[in-house]
Amino acid sequence: MQAPLSTYLPITSPTLIFFVVLCIILFAPIIMSKLRIPHIIGMVLAGMIIGEDGLNILARDNSFELFGKVGLYYIMFLAGLEMDMQGVKKHKARFLIFGILTCFVPLIMTFFMSMWLLEYSPKASFLLGCIMASNTLIAYPIIGRYGLQRNSSVTLSVGSSMISLFMALVMLAALADSFNEDAGTVFWLLFVVKFALFCAATIWLIPMLTRYFLRRYSDAVMQFIFVLAVMFCSAALSELIGLEGIFGAFFAGLILNRYIPHVSPLMNRIEFTGNALFIPYFLIGVGMLINVRTLFDGVQMLGVVLLIAFFGTFGKALAAYFSGLLFRMPKAESNMMFGLTSAHAAGAIAMVAVGLRLEVSPGEYLVTDDMMNGVVIMILVTCIVSTMMTEHAAQEITLREKNHLQHEENQKDNEKILLCVKYPDIAPQLLDLAVMMGSRNHKELVALNVVYDDKNAANNREHGLLLLEQLERQACASDVKMQTQVRLATNIANGIKHAFRESAASDIIMGMHVHTDVNPKFWGEFIQSLYNGLNRQIVLTRFVQPLNTLRRIQVCVPSRAEFEPGFHRWLERLCRMAGNLDCRIQFHGRQESLSLIREYTNNRHSNVRADYTYMSHWKDLPRLAEQINDDHMFVVVTARKGTISYKTAMERLPNELMQHFSGKNLMIIFPDQYGEQKEDSMTFTQAQHHEERSVYDWLLTKVNKYRPN
Repeated sequence: MQAPLSTYLPITSPTLIFFVVLCIILFAPIIMSKLRIPHIIGMVLAGMIIGEDGLNILARDNSFELFGKVGLYYIMFLAGLEMDMQGVKKHKARFLIFGILTCFVPLIMTFFMSMWLLEYSPKASFLLGCIMASNTLIAYPIIGRYGLQRNSSVTLSVGSSMISLFMALVMLAALADSFNEDAGTVFWLLFVVKFALFCAATIWLIPMLTRYFLRRYSDAVMQFIFVLAVMFCSAALSELIGLEGIFGAFFAGLILNRYIPHVSPLMNRIEFTGNALFIPYFLIGVGMLINVRTLFDGVQMLGVVLLIAFFGTFGKALAAYFSGLLFRMPKAESNMMFGLTSAHAAGAIAMVAVGLRLEVSPGEYLVTDDMMNGVVIMILVTCIVSTMMTEHAAQEITLREKNHLQHEENQKDNEKILLCVKYPDIAPQLLDLAVMMGSRNHKELVALNVVYDDKNAANNREHGLLLLEQLERQACASDVKMQTQVRLATNIANGIKHAFRESAASDIIMGMHVHTDVNPKFWGEFIQSLYNGLNRQIVLTRFVQPLNTLRRIQVCVPSRAEFEPGFHRWLERLCRMAGNLDCRIQFHGRQESLSLIREYTNNRHSNVRADYTYMSHWKDLPRLAEQINDDHMFVVVTARKGTISYKTAMERLPNELMQHFSGKNLMIIFPDQYGEQKEDSMTFTQAQHHEERSVYDWLLTKVNKYRPN
């Protein structure tokens, strides 16, 4: 007689457990998308079905404890890593107000409800209020899918969630302390000291270790492991001082925020790993905690669930919409604030677990079975409400910003950056720079390797192909489209010019080398031939340390630079770079130029931290060397001969850079000479025809001038 299927369940084989989880991660989004339901709900429902209280397919073993905790830490870490820190600094009062409201409004409402309607004791009611005061950012992965991580309402919701969580954990510690007769003032003094030491140690140690590591190790795997190690170390220290590990993970994300640019391959790897495995594992584990059968235990149980879910959720909604009115935010952003702050998950279970250890009297504990079951079902209800509301708000905000994004597309000035690469040691950094300077919505690069057409051409071409293949993998990791080309030429400069015109590029980015073996000049005849032969923007760079460890960009602007047609293009590129690196940018120049730069920066890049310093004359350039540190990037905006901002003092620029700025991160920009004219976007044949036609028109004008009437 064949044994029934139930004898083989729950599955205990680690291989089969992992296979079932992967099948859920794979098929849940497919099924949910056909039903027009957010994917996150599918993960939670799937966990509920396969759990011990569902079909009992899988037991909630240690793998769900481990990966679930990693997933929860990952959500909080990503939230801190992707926050707009300038928005946080600019709206500190908003964060504090919304944090207090979203904590105490649901706490007070739930406290009085549980005392009056559920007839719980004051301490049990306070515990339930602490649970509803906190929240879990379970819907945060939806934000990443819509690319709204730096939206003001998202940043406000994440920051206030941490404030409310911290307050709830402190109040929970106070509640637990009330059951301990030996604890008192000493406990709180010790807690304050430990918390202060934790903050001071992480704020001082993590940046120092991060800068040291990133400057010396560029291997992608090592950088990824280092970041995870920092996250878990911070989470472990947070648990050590008496707070939940999710607080430490979020705090680590805040500290690492400026060292991991949002457009970098490292950020892409962090997000991919979390969204592909750890976060879904956490969501499935949350679903396995839920036992829907308790709803059918009687009308009393159903009433407990409805009251807890309603008053807690209504309190969060009241705080979100009142804050939206107070801050004069659109309704869609108020919806987003409510959606993100209304969910409760593993944090609620952790708080209930604390209550299960608190003994009111011999054999009687603070948390009853009704409260435990009510909180678990409440998790399902709030997760559904949170994900549905967040999805709806994200769609509203995306549609509202669609016109703005289309306007940016129209203003993208036919952007296509040509990346000239030759040396494998600096090529990856050049690509990072191009990504930092590129538009958020229009990232298209052309990587070019030009080799001499001589007897070594075949060998050099193979090396070029390998280099471009490596760069192509790096570009894919940053989600950037890139074309590659190896070109044979008898003259390198001419090869670059022809490739530039054929690809209809707008900028050139290339490394800077001192050709002392050929020409004693700073950049040699090759660079001179290039910037004299092309009227479009050329960026020459020299790196001493990685881009993501830069703390300041110092820009030297010549007088009358604002009259050059390419003024806004180089300014836009530098502002994007400063914004992506989250570093300060300081402009040195005449007051006339600085006033226009300030106006442009405030209007187009208000989140960029910019300073403006008066520099009376170009001869003051060497004096800036004293202000340039090793972790600064010194940018010189120069000019071609014959342009309006050119001055004879620029002839001394190569010698001054070699004498005063050796060993520094350096960037030299030759701006557009003819702005939006299409000469350099034409093919080489079109450019020749255009030049011949221009000469013909000029001669015809002269002939007509002297032709008798």
